[in-house]
Amino acid sequence: MNFDPLSIGPTQSYRLMVGSIIPRPIAWISTLSSKNVLNLAPYSFFTVASCNPPVLAVTQVNPRDRAAKDTLTNLRTTKECVVNIVSENLAAEMNASCADYPADVSEFDALGIESEPGHAVKVAGVKAANVRFECVLREIIEVSTLPMGGTMMLLDVVNIYVNESILSQGQIAPELLDAIGKLGGDLYTTTRDRFEMSRPILK
Repeated sequence: MNFDPLSIGPTQSYRLMVGSIIPRPIAWISTLSSKNVLNLAPYSFFTVASCNPPVLAVTQVNPRDRAAKDTLTNLRTTKECVVNIVSENLAAEMNASCADYPADVSEFDALGIESEPGHAVKVAGVKAANVRFECVLREIIEVSTLPMGGTMMLLDVVNIYVNESILSQGQIAPELLDAIGKLGGDLYTTTRDRFEMSRPILK
C-alpha cells in the first residue's frame, strides 16, 4: 500500500512516521525562560548532527495552538539548555513532564524533580539523569511554520556529564545506562535486548 503525503494529510503522515521510525531516543530538555523559570520537556525527534564539533539536533513538531513550545521559546531567548538522557527509572517523571504546564510553572517544581546546576551553562539539568549534555544554541531551522510543521534546533555541546557508575572500561555500558526509546502512540521501549554484528571490511 502506498500513501501520498499530500493526500492523507499531516496527522496520518505523522502516525506513519512515528510508527515506523523507531525506536527514537528521547531528549529531555531543560531550559530557562526570560523570567528565570526552569522548564523541562521531552522530545523524541532527536539525534546527533555532528561529532566534530559535537552538535545535537532536536526537532519541535509545531503545536496547533501556538507558534512554539516553551523549550523553543526559551532557547530563542536565553540560548542555553541541557539535554538529559532518560533512563528507564526516570520514565514516569519524563512522561509526567509532557503535560501542558503554563510557561510560568516549572516542571521541576510541579513534579518534585531534583535539579543539578549546570557546569558550563546557567541552565540546571535533571540530577538523576546519568548523562547530561549541556548545550548552547547554534541555529534554528524552520522547515515549516505550519501546525505540525517542523522547527529544528541545532545545539552545540559545551559539556558532557556522565555518571561514573554507568561506565565500563571507559565506555558507557548500555545495560547500565538503561535508556528508553519512543515508539508510536503511547508506546516506549528499553534497550535491554541487544545483538552484536561487526562492521564488514572489504578486502
